[in-house]
Amino acid sequence: MNWQLQEAKARLSEVIKKAQAEGPQHITVRGASTAVVLSEAEYEQLVSAGESLVDFMHRSPLYGMDDIEFPRDKSQGREVVL
Repeated sequence: MNWQLQEAKARLSEVIKKAQAEGPQHITVRGASTAVVLSEAEYEQLVSAGESLVDFMHRSPLYGMDDIEFPRDKSQGREVVL
C-alpha cells in the first residue's frame, strides 16, 4: 500500500501493523516513492541472505572446471569518425 508521508506519520501504528500483516508499506513524498516500511521478519530475511560473491561462485556447478573456454570476438570493432 502507498502512504503519503503526512498520513504515514499520523497513522504510524497502522502502517507498522500493515507491514507485519500485509507486507511492505510504501511512503511517498510529493508523489514520489521515498521509503518502505518492512516487518522485522522481512528485514532479517533481506540482510541475512547476503552472501559473498566468492561463496556464490563456489556453489556454481562450473566451480573447479579448468577447461571452460570463453570465445572472444576478434573483430576490430567499428570505425569512428572524429
